Amino acid sequence: MSFASLQASISTSAHPLAPYGWDDDWADALAPYAAQGLLPGRVLRVDRGQCDVVTPVGIVRADTEFVVPHDPLKVVCTGDWVAVDAAGDPQYVRTLLPRRTAFARSTSSKRSEGQILAANVDHAIITVSLAVELDLGRVERFLALAWESGAQPLVVLSKADLVPDPVGLSYLVEDVESVAPGVQVVPVSSQTGEGLDVLAAVVSGGTSVLLGTSGAGKSTLANTLLGEDAMAVQAARDVDGKGRHTTTTRNLLVLPGGGVLIDTPGLRGVGLWDAETGVGQVFSEIEQLAEECRFHDCAHEAEPGCAVAAAVEDGTLAVRRLESYRKLLRENQRIVAKTDARLRAEMLKDWKRKGAEGRAAMEIKRGGRARESRNGW
Repeated sequence: MSFASLQASISTSAHPLAPYGWDDDWADALAPYAAQGLLPGRVLRVDRGQCDVVTPVGIVRADTEFVVPHDPLKVVCTGDWVAVDAAGDPQYVRTLLPRRTAFARSTSSKRSEGQILAANVDHAIITVSLAVELDLGRVERFLALAWESGAQPLVVLSKADLVPDPVGLSYLVEDVESVAPGVQVVPVSSQTGEGLDVLAAVVSGGTSVLLGTSGAGKSTLANTLLGEDAMAVQAARDVDGKGRHTTTTRNLLVLPGGGVLIDTPGLRGVGLWDAETGVGQVFSEIEQLAEECRFHDCAHEAEPGCAVAAAVEDGTLAVRRLESYRKLLRENQRIVAKTDARLRAEMLKDWKRKGAEGRAAMEIKRGGRARESRNGW
């Protein structure tokens, strides 16, 4: 019996890949490949041009040489659904099924490439350790990438047992909530069990990815959710709370309570990659204020009738928040401009305009000083 006829004979809920997120829409996407005798599969991990793929006949080790696009964002990634030729030896991934969501960042290389971290994710769990001082700017950065991916973010404040004062913990939660509009913030402790029921309820529906820096406690959380020590754990340094890269590859795991979890290595660098929409989502209160500015292209600096500047002036918008918004927008523009000639030209024109305005202002200032000097003021 061919796989196409086998698939037609079983319901989606009874499908061997149902625990991994298989549904009717994935079945429809696979249909033309199933007719060719290819099997569906979900990528569990990728390394050195090969990947482990779970299929209806078990886990296979497949080569990805037939899926080597020029675009680095379209390489095979953990979480991808694929069509696999499992008939021969070696076995091959023949094609990627269209992704629903994709979590990407810019690489640290000078080639201005994007890097895909996880695919087909429903929940992006940003893990922030309470063992060290909160870095709200980093939280905003992770949130921008999460929103841009298409997933729903959730911020987990791990190691909450290290903050035994309930009032102090509530202040920390409020600080993070202030930079995460529309996002649930949950303090969690694998030691005391605090918040684990909330986290387990979130991850039981769909696919979740754990994101955060080294030492944030992602692998400990993964083990807690799995109910076993599937991921190695190393202690973070007391001096700065940083840990080694416990997880070295991205691994997809089925949770006993339902849902799928992707654990990722700690991210030292979190560069934006074409994330303007995500930045706007993180700073939605600034974007809403900007709609009330007198000029539609207001830079929120010295323009008259600027609602954003007015909010800073009356204290309803924090200066740090506005500075972080500007920083992420500038960074994102630079990244996009490297691959967009039109945007590069617009940025160059804008820089020249601002330079001319600055020089004109200096000339006016110098002229005023000269008049003061002549008049003996």
